[in-house]
Amino acid sequence: MINHPQRPKKEANQMVFGIRAVIEAIKSGKDIEAIYVQRGLGGGLLLELKALLKDTAISYQLVPVEKLNRITTKNHQGVIGVISPVTYQKIENIIPEIYERGETPLILLLDGITDVRNLGAIARTAECAGVHAIIVPSKGSAQINPDAIKTSAGALFKVPVCRHDSLLKTAKFLQESGLQLVACTEKTNEYLYTPDYSMPTAIVMGSEEDGISDELIRISEHLAKIPMFGEISSLNVSVSAGIILYEAVRQRGGF
Repeated sequence: MINHPQRPKKEANQMVFGIRAVIEAIKSGKDIEAIYVQRGLGGGLLLELKALLKDTAISYQLVPVEKLNRITTKNHQGVIGVISPVTYQKIENIIPEIYERGETPLILLLDGITDVRNLGAIARTAECAGVHAIIVPSKGSAQINPDAIKTSAGALFKVPVCRHDSLLKTAKFLQESGLQLVACTEKTNEYLYTPDYSMPTAIVMGSEEDGISDELIRISEHLAKIPMFGEISSLNVSVSAGIILYEAVRQRGGF
């Protein structure tokens, strides 16, 4: 049985308004979900913020002032920071702990899942299936916001979520740590029943639009597809994740 560490729950993303407030939030070590900066904004304090964002590898979006005004009526000074409701973790710290507990790692790596409800639904299934951690990229991933948390039925507070700049480097670290990569993709003749999921495994899921990146497919030990018999040739990614995760559960003696 997987014992996920408990985290304090928060009902919604916290927002920080103003350049100095955002700078201090970053310096205090807060996990930042998003930063919005008004287009055309200038000044020395903004340069300080941008330098800090570069040093900490935190991305930001340039947006029209109208968007900022829709988010809040407070004096935002052209900058709004959104603090994540979850604390992101590092997979480098989690993998050794799994092995130390005598468990066989089962990791879910999400490449380009941008819909918050899909992310939430995947996390809900992952928690039920005993996934040890979910890995997402720092850029190009759905925000963990109240909609994602609600769809996950709180699972995003239970399954560790790891956010990394490079999924390719992270995937290679997993392989060096003894995990096989199983990429769920239609670009193969191999079905999802072929891999041995009783081994330490990282399952890679991609977006419905673009799928898994070619660089991750190239290094994966297994490519696995879900058999299709109807006229519709694809499944929602959260449904696909549930199918392949529960094949792993089946092979690991879960039922």
